[in-house]
Formats: sequence, structure tokens, C-alpha cells
Amino acid sequence: MIYPKIPLAQSIIQICLAKGVTTIIISPGSRNAPLTIGFVNNPAFQCYSIADERCAAFFALGIAQQTKQPVALVCTSGSALLNYYPAFAEAFYSQIPLIVISADRPQSKIDIGDGQTIRQENVFANHSLYNANLNEVVSKENDYKINQAIDIALNEKGPVHINAPFEEPLYETVSELSIDIMVNAFANLNPLPAIENLSEFASIWNTSTRKMILVGVNDPDMISDKTIHFLADDQSVVVMTETTSNLHHPNFINNIDTIITPFTSDDFETFRPEILVTFGGMIVSKRIKAFLRKYKPKHHWHIDTLRAYDTFGALTNHFNVNPNSFFEAFLPLTTAIKSDYFIKMDAVQTLRKEKHRAYLAKIPFSDFVVFEKVIKGVPINSQLQISNSSAIRYAQLIDIHPSIDVYCNRGTSGIDGSTSTAIGAAVSSFGRDEKQTVFITGDIGFLYDSNALWNQYIPKNFKIILINNGGGGIFRILPGHEESPVFNTFFETSHCLTAEHLAKMYGFDYSIASDEGSLETSLTALYNQSDRPSILEIFTPTLENNRILLQYFKELI
Repeated sequence: MIYPKIPLAQSIIQICLAKGVTTIIISPGSRNAPLTIGFVNNPAFQCYSIADERCAAFFALGIAQQTKQPVALVCTSGSALLNYYPAFAEAFYSQIPLIVISADRPQSKIDIGDGQTIRQENVFANHSLYNANLNEVVSKENDYKINQAIDIALNEKGPVHINAPFEEPLYETVSELSIDIMVNAFANLNPLPAIENLSEFASIWNTSTRKMILVGVNDPDMISDKTIHFLADDQSVVVMTETTSNLHHPNFINNIDTIITPFTSDDFETFRPEILVTFGGMIVSKRIKAFLRKYKPKHHWHIDTLRAYDTFGALTNHFNVNPNSFFEAFLPLTTAIKSDYFIKMDAVQTLRKEKHRAYLAKIPFSDFVVFEKVIKGVPINSQLQISNSSAIRYAQLIDIHPSIDVYCNRGTSGIDGSTSTAIGAAVSSFGRDEKQTVFITGDIGFLYDSNALWNQYIPKNFKIILINNGGGGIFRILPGHEESPVFNTFFETSHCLTAEHLAKMYGFDYSIASDEGSLETSLTALYNQSDRPSILEIFTPTLENNRILLQYFKELI
């Protein structure tokens, strides 16, 4: 076996191995050579080389998103480390375990004018769950910090930073380890409390006729069938989900914006919940947030083992348990109450579905038509990754097959890194269950993260569906839009670029569609092609999309 000669590098590598951190994403550099040598020469590690550090971090995020296990990132010193920050922040807010291991110059070389040096210690302080600033000399203190970083990333579900200073020479190797590592068993300093006495809350529940369950980002198959059926069958409960909730039942409301956008003040009062129960991650719908902030529930209970954001300014209780444990203890305490809450909401949903179908049948080719057909056409049992901005918002308006797992970077809701995340998730899924991964994205997000395609690990069954409307179309439906050179250049960022040459350069199959006929043909061909990853680019009319979408909400009444 080949090991780096530097003892600190040996310690980091061996503790990672002992702790089961075996997926390593490495970006090229010299200062991190000791780590690179040690990781790639040990067959126990699965190592990936991704040159662009921002793409590397989102690629790692996609793998960790799927495996729920920490993925390590390794980079050289200097500004390389800063390129991890967008994904680092996303991991923090999406509760995904990442371990950043940055090589650094020794402290004596910082702030003296030496090349490729910045102040790396604690650089992620605002979003890091733990910062392990190591010393050059191997010590139990160093080992303790490395252990803590790995354990916290896994158990507290988020990103940590290990900063390791190395002095030259960097490339020397040895055939035997020169260190004895210390591996600690994780001591959880913040164990989950026992479920509190729920009788008081059951009493409130049992006398309330309007209960709303709102589910944010949620992993597939997380909620028990027993809980799903109980909530679905209670006439005093309305369950509202989003595309990213991965929670399905015919009685659940899964198109929130379609339901509530046409509401009048009287409607909002009618459907104002007495109790709001939330679980899962971030909520996409701005309209449901505006509704609940203005028409506040008397009680807002949030169920989460880690955090309780007061999103609506109405939080009254945080249950520090997982949702299944909560409902398992809570449901036996509940009793039925006569209510027409669900019946009224279901009547609204039935009307909206009829209006939705009628509107889609009469509008011309546009973003709305494309998203409807593309999402309906995703193969069953697939993994669907969706980029931010317009793409995820259109997806909220369209029913999706329950067998399809949906993911989106909603922690920070940025467009940066969506493609890289999707590719990381595809690599992980392809390695485990051969699941088809489909990525739906807009043109600005795709172009912004085009280095994501500079990746030799992309599975041959990976599909990108790129909706190109010539700019940031979401700005056309936001307040303040007016057709002007300032708007077109600085907000919409109008362009005439396509993915054709990128596809050719990176070895993707490439096809286009620009009307309903070519879209149907191209979608069929896309899913029948399996020899190489593919891009289907769909061109839609820039100036018509916003009018069609805004008119949709007016015709739902």
C-alpha cells in the first residue's frame, strides 16, 4: 500500500476509513497532494476527480442526498476552498452531510504575501456545524477534531470543515503508516428528548374543526402508510403537499398555488386553519406562505429533530422528534370531530382540476404546455431532479406519478449547482439501483452550471430536459416587469445561446423540439436512447410564456 509521508495526511485518511467515509471527491491541486495520494491509492475509497470545485461540491451534495452518508471533498489551498461555499450553504439548509477537507499552507505562511494563501480557518463559520482547524503536528487533539467533524456531519446532518496545513515536500510516499490513530465512538451531546406528554395537544386537536398539514421537502417513503391514511381519512384535516414532498394520496392537495391563488378574502378566512402542523424542509409556494402569514393559525406545531423555522410568524410548539414517532404516539389520543373542512377544500380542488384541463387544452405551445407534457412523460419509478426558479414553480402546478422521487436544491433555492447535484444523484442511483434519473432545468440555470458536464462519471441513462425560453423567464411574472433594455439585459439576461455545442463537446446525444409534435417525438426518442447521456432542448416563445401563466390563474375561478 502507498501512503503519503506526511503524518497528518495519514491521520485524516485513516480516520475517514475507520468512520466509514469512503466516497471522496477530489479537485486537482498541489497542496492537497498528500491527501490525494492517500485516498486514491487505497481501494477502500471510491474517488472521483472533478476539476471545478463548485461543481465538485454540488456533485458531492447529490451523492450524499441519495445515500444519506457523509461525502468528503478535498481541495488545494487558496480560493479553491471558497468555491465550495454555495453547496456548503445548501447542505446546511437542506440538512445533507458533507465533509470539506481543505489543504492549507502552514500558519507561518499566511498573510506574509505568499502565493495561493487566504485565511482558511473558519471560512464557513456562518454555515458550518463544526470547524476542525488542525495543527501540522500529529496529535490526539487533531484526531479528536477529525472524529468530531465526521460524527457531527452524520448525526446532525450538515456540512463540516476540516482544515489541514501541510508543509513541503508534498509528494513523498511511504509503504507503512507512521501513526496510530485515535477513533472515538460518537457521544451525542444532544440526544433527542423523550416524546412529551401529548394529552394537552390532543385536546386542542380533538376540538378543532380545521386542521391543515403542510409538508415541505421530504424524502420518499419517510411517512408510514398508517399515518398517511389517518390524515387522508379525517374530514377535519386538509393535507397540502408539494412536488418535493414525495407524499401521495388521492385526498391530498398537491397543487397548492392552483388551489389558493384565486382565493378571495372570504375564502382565506373560510380556510384559515385553527391548527397548522408542518414537517419536512423548505416550502416552495410563496402563496401559501403569504396566506398563513396574513391569516395566522391559532396553533402552529412543527415536527423536526433538528430545526423549527418560524416561517409564518405563528409557531407555538416544536416537537423535537421525527414525524413517524410523533404521529405514532399522537394518533391514538385523537378522536373524530364533525367537520366540512376537507369537503369544502376537495370541492375547490375538483373545480380547479376541471379549469386546469380546459385551459391546457386551448393554449398555444409555451412553457406551461411543455412542463405539463414533460412531467407527465417522466417514466414511472424514475428519479426526477428539478432546477430552481421557473422549473420548480411550474412543477408545483402539475400532477406527478407517485412512483417518481423528486428532488430540488431548496435549502438556499439558488440556480447554482442544480445540474451538478443531479449528476451526483444520478451517479449514486445508477451505482445502487440503476434508477433512471431525469433532470428538468431552465436555460439560465443550465448555462450557469455548464461545467457540470465536465464530468467523466455521468451515467449513460442520464437525461437532461432543457427548457430554453431565451432568458430568466421567472422575472417576467414578478412585480415590476416592463419591456425595456434594462429589464432584458440586467434582469431577464436575454440570450440566444443553445446547448448544441456543449452537448457535442461533452459527448451527449442532442435533440431539439419547438412545437407539440416535435416534443412528443423527441420525448419518445429520449427515453428509448440508452447508449449515452442525452440532452433534449425545448425552445419556447419568450414573450408569450408569462402572459399564458398569469392568465391561467385568472381562469381557475
